[in-house]
Amino acid sequence: MSTSGGVGMAGGEQLEERIAQWREFVSRRDAIARDVDELESHLRDQIDGLQASGLAPDEAFLIAVKRMGRLDELSQEFAREHSERLWKHLVMPDAAPEASDPRTLWLALGLAVGAALAVRLASVLLPGGPTAALVNTSVLVLPFLAIHFLVRRRASVVTTVAVLVPFAVTAVVLNAYPFEPDGMTQALSAMHAIVAMWLVVGIAYAGGAWRSSRARMDFIRFSGEWLVYYALIALGGAVIIAITLGVFGSIGIDAQPFVGEWLLPCGAAGAVLVAAWLVEAKQSVVENIAPVLTKVFSPLFTLLLLALIGAWIVQGVLASSEGTIVVFGERDLLIIFDVVVIFALALLLYSLSARDPLRPPGWFDRLQIVLLASVLVVDVLVLVSMVGRIAEYGSSPNKLASLGLNLILLVNLVGATWLQTRFVFGRERFATLESWQTAYLPVYLAWAAVVVAIFPVVFGYV
Repeated sequence: MSTSGGVGMAGGEQLEERIAQWREFVSRRDAIARDVDELESHLRDQIDGLQASGLAPDEAFLIAVKRMGRLDELSQEFAREHSERLWKHLVMPDAAPEASDPRTLWLALGLAVGAALAVRLASVLLPGGPTAALVNTSVLVLPFLAIHFLVRRRASVVTTVAVLVPFAVTAVVLNAYPFEPDGMTQALSAMHAIVAMWLVVGIAYAGGAWRSSRARMDFIRFSGEWLVYYALIALGGAVIIAITLGVFGSIGIDAQPFVGEWLLPCGAAGAVLVAAWLVEAKQSVVENIAPVLTKVFSPLFTLLLLALIGAWIVQGVLASSEGTIVVFGERDLLIIFDVVVIFALALLLYSLSARDPLRPPGWFDRLQIVLLASVLVVDVLVLVSMVGRIAEYGSSPNKLASLGLNLILLVNLVGATWLQTRFVFGRERFATLESWQTAYLPVYLAWAAVVVAIFPVVFGYV
């Protein structure tokens, strides 16, 4: 016991000594010396998250230095000055502490097979068959992803319980509630359960350090990168399915039952784990892609939103000339606009996660103000139209769920636009904007939980 305690104290003292060395080294650069306190805060957040994942203090410090973005050159200089082998191995760009460990791949593949089998067994055993399996997607697939991170991060018992209990409660809600077949509340619960459980996976990803703004932003970055890899896997899967149907069809065998019952659902479930493994194993590759993706799609999406607002103005002018008032009141249009707003917010979050927090404001940050303002306008249009539909046709689970989400988005977007503007004009730190966005993740989790568990009861499970 005393030996272990001595090692822990020695590790902590060595860590503080290394941070002090790093701080002294960074302070030599006049351009960033004034920001050294903020840099050290970011460094310590990174170290805390890595240590919570099970890394030793030395490893956590070295990897944290490597992740400091713009300080990468300084990190390499620092490593050269401290020419120990461990420094060079962990700080230089080729370092990949866990990516080369084959055990992580086997873990991901084993859990991918488990997720695939869970989906297949649910479609056979649950009343309702494939439809019931689809409703239970969140509790059939995402628990395996959570276990992947709990094992990789060597999570504590408390963290493990905090992650697995919500999955158990959600599974009970989705299967014990007396939903009407194909009812609105069942569909709403199933969709929002995916959102809620994905955010619960974030607790496992952070190794329990969910209160850390940096850990939440890392999870946002992971989510964006995971989506990129999953989309690539899905494209490859579509090619495989087409080839399978074509080859077997050419010899007179109908492969559609196999594709529909096995290949498609099992492949979609397993790809969730494979994509997650790829994100962590190929971290350096995606870190180079992420800034490019945000700089390509943000301008394009801004133009789309501006065109959308312009179309609304034109439609409004034409409608008023005919003596009518039209404010995007069609149900299908409102759903599409909701998707647009959510996608735009996701793109903004991904842009923040891919941004170097130490870089001064530039043209892209100014473009973000335009994008935020455009999304805000569209969200207001959706809110006005939604209130109008409720006043005209009455309330329903779908309408109230959409109304609540748009109100949450409105507050988020107003705050983000204000802070982004202040940051661009040098009146606010980037860390404040980052904290505002990451602090909203629990709000989305809470709202998703309300829709999953409370909406069905309030609306009689219709």
